[in-house]
Amino acid sequence: MQEFLSEINYDHLINNHLHGVVVDALKIAAEQGLPGDNHFYITFRTDFHGVEIPQMLKVQYPESMTIVLQHQFSDLTVDEQKFSVVLVFGGVPHRLTIPFDAITYFADPYAKFGLSFNFRDNSKADPLDEMEDEINNRQQEKTAAEVISIDSFRKK
Repeated sequence: MQEFLSEINYDHLINNHLHGVVVDALKIAAEQGLPGDNHFYITFRTDFHGVEIPQMLKVQYPESMTIVLQHQFSDLTVDEQKFSVVLVFGGVPHRLTIPFDAITYFADPYAKFGLSFNFRDNSKADPLDEMEDEINNRQQEKTAAEVISIDSFRKK
């Protein structure tokens, strides 16, 4: 059964479709390599659930990191939720796995193309939901404080 929505979240819809552009571009690179002088700059949240990077990179980049896919990358694999790639750091190859929801910026400088994503950490509560809960709690407290005893209206 489909869940009925109280509103349409256009930011979410746009982000999903723009992530599709990233997925398709990475699939092209995985299947045939990068054509011509195309290359990708990908900025992502290193603290996002599902990101798998070496511990040394987590320490060096605790929140965000940018990788470049140009000449020296290998074993690029892409599915609908994430991509994995082998990059060399300090002369040692390491596999990175990055969910698409962790990406905050994607660019192909050669094509003069870039996308910024509204990052929303799904592992933390939504600030708007928290604000709405706070308003509801205050309204309930206010309502409770405004209870009037009927005794004050009775004739004596």
